[in-house]
Amino acid sequence: MNASDRTPADLLRSALAADPARPMVTFYDDATGERVELSVATFANWVAKTANLLQGDLAAEPGDRLALLLPAHWQSAVWLLACASVGVVADVQGDPAAADLVVSGPDSLDAARACRGERIALALRPLGGRFPQAPEGFADYAVEVPGQGDRFAPFAPVDPDGPALTVGGAGFTGAELVARGRADGAALGLGAGSRLLSGRTYDTWDGLSAGLFAPLATGGSVVLCRHLGQLGEDGLAQRVESERVTLSV
Repeated sequence: MNASDRTPADLLRSALAADPARPMVTFYDDATGERVELSVATFANWVAKTANLLQGDLAAEPGDRLALLLPAHWQSAVWLLACASVGVVADVQGDPAAADLVVSGPDSLDAARACRGERIALALRPLGGRFPQAPEGFADYAVEVPGQGDRFAPFAPVDPDGPALTVGGAGFTGAELVARGRADGAALGLGAGSRLLSGRTYDTWDGLSAGLFAPLATGGSVVLCRHLGQLGEDGLAQRVESERVTLSV
């Protein structure tokens, strides 16, 4: 990655320039059997569309706080990078009542209704499928995002030293996310081409780092597994082999 990268969005741009075809996020849900693989180019396209939705339709501005009520999932990773692209603070599992807008999965809709701003709901169905009927008071992400532009440019440059993410009571700037991702990746021995399998949740820094920021910052990729405990030892060994995993956490 480029030493000049100061924000997570910078890291993604560098990854796209270096090798758009390589894997970025491979997602498994072992409760449903779902598998989704996103190359850097495909992931970046989802991020651009989501950032356009965030900045355009939702009128989010740098410094706004978004309560992100999502589990470890490939669409959660997309939203984290979309927030970083716009300059919106992603408050992971944050209080919707204190947020400017909220993004919720199907299991947290009741809590998300406390937000007085824009509300987006994700069904988290295979292949990014929509709700059969959008929850009352929410826009369905799967309906809203496909028509968004494939390229994104922020209305104002994102300040690397501005707040970017809050998780577990700790706050990070964009520059700190890059630095922590690089440091964590180095500590794990990650590098270009590394494949990190993570079964950690997205409600702690360790989970976010292993599940997105460390692989992104070091030129690697993540095999992100939800409900990994349902797989079993033999299944896990097969996955490590088939996905060419170099490290598991």
